[in-house]
Amino acid sequence: MAKTKAPRRPRAETPKGFRDYFGAEVTQRKAMLDRIAEVYHRYGFDPLETSAVETVEALGKFLPDVDRPNEGVFAWEEEGDWLALRYDLTAPLARVAAQYRNDLPSPYRRYAMGPVWRNEKPGPGRFRQFYQCDADTVGAASVVADAEICAMLADCLEAVGIARGDYVVRVNNRKVLNGVMEAAGVLDPADPERFAAERGIVLRAIDKLDRLGEGGVRALLGAGRKDESGDFTKGAGLGDAQADIVLAFTDARCETGTETAQVLRGLVGDSKIGLEGVDELEEIAALLDAQGYGPDRIIIDPSVVRGLGYYTGPVYEAELTFEILDEKGRKRQFGSVAGGGRYDDLVKRFTGQAVPATGVSIGVDRLLAALVAKGHAQQAAQGPVVVTVMDRERMADYQAMVADLRRAGIRAEVYLGNPKNFGNQLKYADKRGAPVAIIQGGDEAARDVVQVKDLVLGAKIAEDATLEEWKARPAQQEVARADLVATVRKILDADT
Repeated sequence: MAKTKAPRRPRAETPKGFRDYFGAEVTQRKAMLDRIAEVYHRYGFDPLETSAVETVEALGKFLPDVDRPNEGVFAWEEEGDWLALRYDLTAPLARVAAQYRNDLPSPYRRYAMGPVWRNEKPGPGRFRQFYQCDADTVGAASVVADAEICAMLADCLEAVGIARGDYVVRVNNRKVLNGVMEAAGVLDPADPERFAAERGIVLRAIDKLDRLGEGGVRALLGAGRKDESGDFTKGAGLGDAQADIVLAFTDARCETGTETAQVLRGLVGDSKIGLEGVDELEEIAALLDAQGYGPDRIIIDPSVVRGLGYYTGPVYEAELTFEILDEKGRKRQFGSVAGGGRYDDLVKRFTGQAVPATGVSIGVDRLLAALVAKGHAQQAAQGPVVVTVMDRERMADYQAMVADLRRAGIRAEVYLGNPKNFGNQLKYADKRGAPVAIIQGGDEAARDVVQVKDLVLGAKIAEDATLEEWKARPAQQEVARADLVATVRKILDADT
């Protein structure tokens, strides 16, 4: 008789393109987001939490490769409707602004923080789930709102520890780019849908300028480009003369915003929308200058285009300018950690009426990685005080100790593993990063005392400490049970 096969055990591994976050990472991220939230709050923005799931229809056609509903997003069909995990935090905001338009103030200023999901090819440092931190103003047509977002972004970077000089917020305007495309013959004002596919490729190509260089972008503007893995990306099909105009636009930045605007005016020619975009850039520069945000923090840079097709006006990107070493040990600039812009047509999809909007999204994981690289990330949270267990029968006494510590605001726990091997309890405390271990056996209980073991000092003494240091502050001391909390507090204060 054949043996019945045992059911196969599931593999204990994260899905491809996803990762797990443990204590220190979660703590550091929360600390960083709290500082950013303080800046958003100071600027008058209110928090908003939306569902992680939206309809594919609500997410919109700005997603990449939308021939299939689930291309670019994690989607499924339910009772005839396609649902998907949110791709970003902007599309849900557009839905909220339309759904609650009669209840929300106008303009509506909100910030949101949370995970988003993208069904894209994962790679080194590129995950399918990651955190974003957004701030948007819906209902304000003036570029004053865009200038405010740029100023707030600069303030956020400095609030989390990025020093002035280690970052720059770069600002451009998609209207200017549209004017350049009109001059290059890939935008017809009389038929905006004409050449839409080509313009989308141009936008994505320019957005990769810092990574691919002029040669790579020129290839994408033309017939296409094959990457190192052999994958081919179709190009926009522009001729050399057309590509020259587009590349001249990306290289138009001068020493001052005024000089840059003059060059851009020449490139857009008689394009009405292009000239309008140049005017808006000049106004943003003047507004920021009046607030004290000079070129050491925010600059006008035509190479910024942002890849998503829903941007309709000013666009901006925060770039960290300090150097790090890549995986091959080569020096490179850290690069972009945030971006955004104006998207006046996104809410219109729901209401049929134009609703101006502008906002920014901070890449949380990238910004946190930058803080770690600069040594500014918050240190790992101190572990709990561990109350060890010497006698199983006296668990209530140990729980009373931990309760006293917690009531005093001290993080503490009772060892819940097998207490038979005391050495394992101390190993556990070490693995938890515990600063102190509490010990009370039967003899100590009879005398109503406890042993308080300073694990931080003990580790330092084991590494390198003099005899005088040992005498001045013992690594383990016996104190009255009534003095437990005060003694632990004194040790924790000395270790911080």
